[in-house]
Amino acid sequence: MSLVNGLPAHVLLVHVVVVLIPLTALALVAAAIWPRAARRLGVLLPALAFAALVSVPLTTQAGEWLERHVESDALVRRHTELGDGLLPWALGLFVLAAVVWWTARGTKRAVPGADPTVAAGSADAVDTAGSARGSRAAALPVRIVVAVLSLAVAAGAVVDVYRIGDSGAKAAWHDAYSKSAHGSQDGS
Repeated sequence: MSLVNGLPAHVLLVHVVVVLIPLTALALVAAAIWPRAARRLGVLLPALAFAALVSVPLTTQAGEWLERHVESDALVRRHTELGDGLLPWALGLFVLAAVVWWTARGTKRAVPGADPTVAAGSADAVDTAGSARGSRAAALPVRIVVAVLSLAVAAGAVVDVYRIGDSGAKAAWHDAYSKSAHGSQDGS
């Protein structure tokens, strides 16, 4: 894909990346920290991460086409180099989103295996609640690791998107405007 309505596709696709990567990062962190958020997001979390992942190489390829059609300078080359580094971050977001979604699927509000016919104060009820607490306690270190990884990858992805966007804006606009206004305020 090179042109859309006569405009370079990169100029349009970059907006998809700029929205989807931070949105995915935010949803991932929320879901990794709060299991209820993960359950509410459901399959939307990995679907959003997949859309973000797919948008990165599409935007990069359109950017490479655009790079061949503009004058080469250091700012354009820097933007291209930075843009090539976003795919691993997007892949990390997707993998972690899939892990968070998968682990949230197995957690339910009710105690797994609990027999609703067992009286709340009976020995059987205490036994089931104790084993549920034990399994939750065993899962806590995994949740903490996934939450920390999610936070790190989300922060890295968002910072990378910012750096890439900043370098792209500098490459596109560094000599394309006047610092002083021309004409009057009403446009005449």
